[in-house]
Amino acid sequence: MSGSDQQSPAGDQNSRRAGQEVRFGGAQQLNAPQLIEGELRSEGLRFAIIVSRFNSFVTERLLAGALDALNRSGAAQTSIDVIRIPGAWEFPITVSAAVARNRYDAIICLGAVIRGDTPHFDYVAAQAATGIAKVSLKSGIPVAFGVLTTNTVEQAIDRAGAKAGNKGFDAAMTAIEMANLLRKLQAQN
Repeated sequence: MSGSDQQSPAGDQNSRRAGQEVRFGGAQQLNAPQLIEGELRSEGLRFAIIVSRFNSFVTERLLAGALDALNRSGAAQTSIDVIRIPGAWEFPITVSAAVARNRYDAIICLGAVIRGDTPHFDYVAAQAATGIAKVSLKSGIPVAFGVLTTNTVEQAIDRAGAKAGNKGFDAAMTAIEMANLLRKLQAQN
């Protein structure tokens, strides 16, 4: 197999037919299973980024990370809509309304729920996650969960571009990959 046939990290060669010679982990295999994965390119895709204003000192960093990922992967600025909501509780209904617009290939949810002294954190975080997942499953549209659920402000800041990377960037990359993967799976039906 030539070097151009090998799998690249960005997923350039991302689907193989059964029976082709493939390398997995450096080992050559004959008659390997078909490999299907999404590419990390966003040309031609449309995205909604739903971002919570609550804890905006964190969520604005997440938004910057998500926009950076989309821009680096080739998304046109006109293919991105940023939708602002008050807090994490509003994610499920907003994701549902965005899906109903029938114009997005993927949706990216960005927020920060930071534990306090009351059980409010548990209710908000759980319901946001559950509601987002339900809408994604029902609609078939990938919804990336970039909602931080942390115990402290410091943990949230670390995950919004400080010590632990930027989870907004990560969520956008997940959305890109999943949008491309679902396109491929649907095209094979």
